[in-house]
Parts: sequence; structure tokens; C-alpha cells
Amino acid sequence: MKIASFDVDAQKGFTPLCPNELPVPEGDAIVPALNQLAARAQLRVGSKDAHSPQAAWVVPDHAQMLQALPLANADLTWVSHCVPGTPGFELLDGLPAPLDYDYFVWKGVEPDLHPYGACYHDLAEKRSTGVIEFLRQNGVDLVLVGGLALDYCVRTTALQLRRAGFEVIVYLPACRAIASETAETACIAMSEQGITLAASLEQLDSALAKENLR
Repeated sequence: MKIASFDVDAQKGFTPLCPNELPVPEGDAIVPALNQLAARAQLRVGSKDAHSPQAAWVVPDHAQMLQALPLANADLTWVSHCVPGTPGFELLDGLPAPLDYDYFVWKGVEPDLHPYGACYHDLAEKRSTGVIEFLRQNGVDLVLVGGLALDYCVRTTALQLRRAGFEVIVYLPACRAIASETAETACIAMSEQGITLAASLEQLDSALAKENLR
């Protein structure tokens, strides 16, 4: 079985290091767990949000977030985050540079796009970022997923990979969520689609052993 690990949007803009962006609690603590995933994989892929400060979905403060928008590819309002050239755009310390991954995705570059999943540029999932094709071309069977945030970009990426036919394990120690309620909903949605959730290193290795026996 060929395994890839996927570091989804493990950026400083989603951590307390950038409190004016989207500071997911303990988001800066996931690097060791992401590296544990990479140690169990033959390929390592990753993604970043790369947003314009003038994006159509940007609002000036957190109180105005999560309001519905009438846009085809940006469904909710958010504060500005992960702008290229700012600290929030950077990957967390201890991760490879983007070009040292085997494949890397930059998403949300256009001002009217705010995708959550790293497999497609648009919400309708018609414009591939190429990562699914890369994984298929390299004969990957199983993808180990971690990153930020569990309840949005990790959830969507994992579901996209599952729909594309990959076995998927989400390693919860390598993720953090914006809110406990949405994290619970995300975990239910992923489990219902056959995605394995591993809450510890022991559970991860047990799930890997089961996959290898298939």
C-alpha cells in the first residue's frame, strides 16, 4: 500500500501566533503530529491559503464573520487571513518549505474564490488543483490527513479525497478546530463517509495495520 500524508493549511494565520486572523486554539501545536504522519508515508503533500486582502469575502472584524454571501465560490464572510507576504501566510515552524513537499497547492488566490478543500479551486469542485491527479499518478492508496482547521478545510479536503476513491485517515492530534460544535459535526460527516478518525498514535498505527491487511 502506498501512503501519502497531507498537511492542510498548516499556516500561522490559523494559530494564536496571528491573533488578528483566524487563531484556532492550539493551532501552532500540530507540527510534531504532522511530522509523525509524514514519517509513515512515502509522499508528503501540502496546501496553503493564499488570499488577497481585497477579497470579496473579507469583513473588517470577527463579529461580522460567517455571514452568508451570494457568491458562487465564497459562501461566507471571513476576516482577512493568510495574505502572501505576511506572517500569517507562512507555514508553521518545523514544517518543510512548500517546494520541499512532493506536491503543494496554493488556493483562494483569486479575490472571488474562497475554497475550503485543497483538491478544488471552486466550491462546485469542477476546477482541480491537481493534487488528486498527482496522488493517482503516483499510485497512492491511502492519505493521512492533518492540518487547520479540522471543521472547515481539513474536513472538506478529507471528504474530497474520499470521494475521489482514496482511503483516508484523519489524525486528530494533527488537527485543531475553530469550535467544538463544528468539530463534532465534521467528525460525524467524515465517519459517515468511511473516513477513519485516529485519536492517538496507537489508533493511527492500528488503522494502518488494518489497511495493510486489506
